[in-house]
Amino acid sequence: MLEKAGAAYRKHLKNSPRAIEYFKKRGVSGEIAKQFGLGYAPEGWRTLASVFPEYDDPLLAESGLVIVNEEDDKRYDRFRDRVMFPIRNVKGECIGFGGRVLGDEKPKYLNSPETPVFSKGRELYGLWEARNALREHGFVLVTEGYMDVIGLAQLGFPNAVATLGTACTTEHVQKLFRFTDSVVFSFDGDAAGRRAARKALDGALPYASDVRSVKFLFLPSEHDPDSYIREHGHEAFARFVRQAVPLSEFLVDSAAEGCDLGTAEGRSKMVSNAGPLWKQLPEGALRKQLLGTIAERAQLGEHDLMELWGLARPEGKPAQRKRKDAESPYKQRAYGAGRRHAIKPKTVAMAEHIARAVLRNSQAWDLLTNDDHHLLCELEAPHGDLFSWIDTRYHEHGGEPWAVLQLGIEGQPFSELAGRLNALDEMQPSGRAHDVEEMGERELRRAITEIHLDAVAEEIRRVGKLPASEPGRVERLYELSRKQQELQERQKPGPNP
Repeated sequence: MLEKAGAAYRKHLKNSPRAIEYFKKRGVSGEIAKQFGLGYAPEGWRTLASVFPEYDDPLLAESGLVIVNEEDDKRYDRFRDRVMFPIRNVKGECIGFGGRVLGDEKPKYLNSPETPVFSKGRELYGLWEARNALREHGFVLVTEGYMDVIGLAQLGFPNAVATLGTACTTEHVQKLFRFTDSVVFSFDGDAAGRRAARKALDGALPYASDVRSVKFLFLPSEHDPDSYIREHGHEAFARFVRQAVPLSEFLVDSAAEGCDLGTAEGRSKMVSNAGPLWKQLPEGALRKQLLGTIAERAQLGEHDLMELWGLARPEGKPAQRKRKDAESPYKQRAYGAGRRHAIKPKTVAMAEHIARAVLRNSQAWDLLTNDDHHLLCELEAPHGDLFSWIDTRYHEHGGEPWAVLQLGIEGQPFSELAGRLNALDEMQPSGRAHDVEEMGERELRRAITEIHLDAVAEEIRRVGKLPASEPGRVERLYELSRKQQELQERQKPGPNP
């Protein structure tokens, strides 16, 4: 339905001089308009009724195209008299829309609501269109709006994406790092831009490993990327990008903001601010170097700093005996929090069950949902890394047999795991392989649901251990219990989907 609506909006654009004039004034060429599938939603309350004869179809409301008045059940189009920006997932499928008014009416921008296929906290505008340019340019530029992405693509920076009216999340960052190892966040230099950058820092910290680069670009307050390039030129903006602030520097500056480092009180406040940020960094050289930098700014020794953050015992005090569960290799992770999820033996078995089917023919990957993909890619190494590689490969090349995948997997850190899983298939009686036809969608669904159940159960245990006074604890437990019941219902015997 969303694809069909997008085709209708593109057709309406050709017949709307006002909408065409809007894009022309913004310097958008016909080629870029076609690449991004730009369109126009005409005036009128029920224009889509000419596209969808069954205007009362519940899917029109569920997809966010139509609004239903709860009082009188009257229906009308969500998008009216707006230029339209289709939002595509990493498979190139239309999952929602952004619409902008042609004048100064409010709200200026209107996005599709959250739907079963569209989550603002996970999707990025322009990622599908930029996927090839990311490899060519070597980095992704994260901006704040649709027209930033389109303007940059028009002016020689096709490697730009934008968040969808929400702060940059860990899920956004995790998705970007599937395509590139270098991310540059671009924000306005005003207070709102600094706040947005601070939220992006939180989203990036868990993924800021030694082999990845995260930088922050702050434009003069009177400019957005599009206007800056038009006024100063392509090379000036490229130079601005190269001089962007590294994550390490921005982290320390953020912690020190509002702190008078000439006083003990100011340095103490900076230490308090820096602790939660530093703790989110993964183990590695960057984390160790930042510890030294923060300690130097605070005029403290590194051990003193760690002690203040509760990460080192006071000198002369015996170490407490570790709890048995703290020694477990399966670390507790938050379900759906954008961090690596623990792999228990049962989860391993189910994950490898799925991996064997997908490695036999990666077309099986399309039988799983975006939520399933996200969960599998978030499993601990090497399983999560294998699924992330499969995800990227499938989006670039579609379904491929093992003979083709094997060539690309050689030399990868998870190649041994992939080879072992393939060998297990070859050992099946009569050479029987667990490809998607033989495994069946039902078995895939049961396996992924078991992994979801394990992740939810682990999160319930983690939240259950929080103090009773913890804000949101009861609500979170209720939400998790409801999710657990839904998953358990799926596992009950029923007809093959």
